[in-house]
Amino acid sequence: MASKSAARARLLEGAGLTFARQPTGIDEATIKNALGDQGADAERIATALAEAKAVAVSASAPGALVIGADQTLECGGALFDKPASADEAARQLRSLSGRTHRLVSALCVARDGAVEWRHAQEARLTMRRLSDDFIADYLSRAGPAALGAVGSYHLEGLGVNLFSRIDGDYFTILGLPVLPLLAFLRGEGAIDG
Repeated sequence: MASKSAARARLLEGAGLTFARQPTGIDEATIKNALGDQGADAERIATALAEAKAVAVSASAPGALVIGADQTLECGGALFDKPASADEAARQLRSLSGRTHRLVSALCVARDGAVEWRHAQEARLTMRRLSDDFIADYLSRAGPAALGAVGSYHLEGLGVNLFSRIDGDYFTILGLPVLPLLAFLRGEGAIDG
């Protein structure tokens, strides 16, 4: 897996997969900025990043199937990144408060530097109206973990308290659409089933 994401690793481990983790070191900001300048949407950006990760690692892992994944959050035409500070996290939460945003999770599997499969899936999440006091308390309780997630939340933790409605696959929200990935791996004979 071309990722350092502990959450994605837990999902793959939970599905019974055996894999190695290898972060890519690609410059994600350059890719995002270039695609943003071209007017790319959330799906195109997430897919391009997933592909770049998978291809980069697979080029140095002969014969291995390498999974790359990425996720993009879009709300009202604006794309969000992981917050760099608690103040930025609070600004993100105020911006998302009372609104519906979409999370696009993209996957790519590459072998020997070539893409073999790609998939993107989206979920829509509606955040409750949040007061400034609630946001401050939430960020205090969530701690540094809030800075490790686009949108400043982890749905599998305290972040679930931010929402009034969720439409979409749970695994997609966590950043790895597991079911389509498992179907692909079964089709390749990479896992039993």
